[in-house]
Amino acid sequence: MSNREAAATCKAWPFQEAQRILERIDGKCPEKGYVLFETGYGPSGLPHIGTFAEVVRTTMVRRAFSELTDIPTRLFTFSDDMDGLRKVPENVPNQAMLAEHLGKPLTAIPDPFDTHESFGHHNNARLRTFLDSFDFEYEFQSATQCYKSGRFDPILCRVLAHYDEILEAVLPILGKERRATYSPFLPISPKTGQVLQVPILAKDVAAGTITFEDEDGTKTELPVTGGHCKLQWRVDWAMRWTALDVDYEMSGKDLIDSVRIGNRICRVLGGTPPEGFTYELFLDENGEKISKSRGNGLGVDEWLRYAPPESLKLFMYQSPKKAKRLYFDVIPRNVDDYLSFLEKYAAQETAERLTNPVWHIHEGMPPAEAFHLTYSILLNLANVCHAEESAVLWGYLSRYAPEASPESAPILDALAKHAVHYYQDFVKPAKRYRKPNAVEQAALQDLADALAALPQGADAVTIQTEVYEIGKRHPFPDLKAWFQALYEILLGQSQGPRMGSFIALYGLEETRILIGQALAGELAQENPAAPDAD
Repeated sequence: MSNREAAATCKAWPFQEAQRILERIDGKCPEKGYVLFETGYGPSGLPHIGTFAEVVRTTMVRRAFSELTDIPTRLFTFSDDMDGLRKVPENVPNQAMLAEHLGKPLTAIPDPFDTHESFGHHNNARLRTFLDSFDFEYEFQSATQCYKSGRFDPILCRVLAHYDEILEAVLPILGKERRATYSPFLPISPKTGQVLQVPILAKDVAAGTITFEDEDGTKTELPVTGGHCKLQWRVDWAMRWTALDVDYEMSGKDLIDSVRIGNRICRVLGGTPPEGFTYELFLDENGEKISKSRGNGLGVDEWLRYAPPESLKLFMYQSPKKAKRLYFDVIPRNVDDYLSFLEKYAAQETAERLTNPVWHIHEGMPPAEAFHLTYSILLNLANVCHAEESAVLWGYLSRYAPEASPESAPILDALAKHAVHYYQDFVKPAKRYRKPNAVEQAALQDLADALAALPQGADAVTIQTEVYEIGKRHPFPDLKAWFQALYEILLGQSQGPRMGSFIALYGLEETRILIGQALAGELAQENPAAPDAD
């Protein structure tokens, strides 16, 4: 079966979305010559994990679409950089200077970092650098450039011509006071440069102008074209869909009503609303909505300190319509899930590969690497080694798999570096060893003797069998209690790896020494208040 045949029946959500786009265009190339995907960005702050999520998911749909058809595609990443600065971000320098320019378009405000011609240009550059670091294929679009160049002028005149119909679409969702002053157009004061939210006193459709009261009380007439005005964001969104003929754009659950209104306005303006996809929002570890302003979420840079970008892409791929908790504890599981999917890929048939997340993560070309160890194993190795750098882990990895090296196993090498970071920041501060009770002491001594009797180079399966048998020989309530004892006594944590795999990697003699330290009470001395087990 060819990839295209398999793609036509694939149930993976990016392919389902791609099929909807194909149905929208009736399988034919649009008049503009391509199918247009779009993502939006508000450059009043630095790029965040929501920006990444939207671009990576849209890219997955775009790649799936290209597997279904040869119709060309483009992805516009649109920056609303003409928006007025509403408040000064807390994480930028020169805040007093920025406060003097509140209300002005972001591209008309000096750059507080003093590296670009404006604050908007600075943040746009950060966005491009951010996206480029993940090798996304996209075309950057600036609202300022589109408004000032006249690119939007025909549709802006159409907004003015359908002013009352647009009001009918928007006003019902506004409060009483806001309804009294609302206008789709935000004139930019020729005197102060402020983006004004003021009532429109008069409009002249034939002349293409609006009249409003400027901040000094004078009546002012401005054209709606040429960058003299911008639109309120809901109307701006719909205008953009119409002007650019956008075919597909995602949005969060919190924008469902705005999408509905935008679709209506788009039709009023003579356009066809894009196909949409509503994704769920991220939650923090307490189940509360992640907020950029509150800073209660996990950032992209933070995730990438502890795990490779592919694991973050997997998190974004999995169940996008379900709310998911995004905090540090989810990282190891996502890394191991990514490695598991990657390992399965090589043996899968074409249809299975298209449903494997790594096909979408790597845009159809997942890498192949012979050496696989779980991230949890590496974390526990870093734990017992008290690793300060990845070279320490490679001392064990090279003995376990002599043919592996940082050069021949780049995925494993990256994981080793991430594991050291995660151990240092999260595992080490939380380690709490405890002393073994009488039953556990006997079982641990039994394990040490069994490991001494095994031949050097015994594999993980053989070692795991011995561990199981020892657990059965001693009066534990069940095997789960035996393994939990191993984790708590030897590793200082309540959960841990498959012990056979861990011991094979760490070494038989090294594990016997570790057991000896535990039996002597030396490990528990790292937290002297450690209780004895009941």
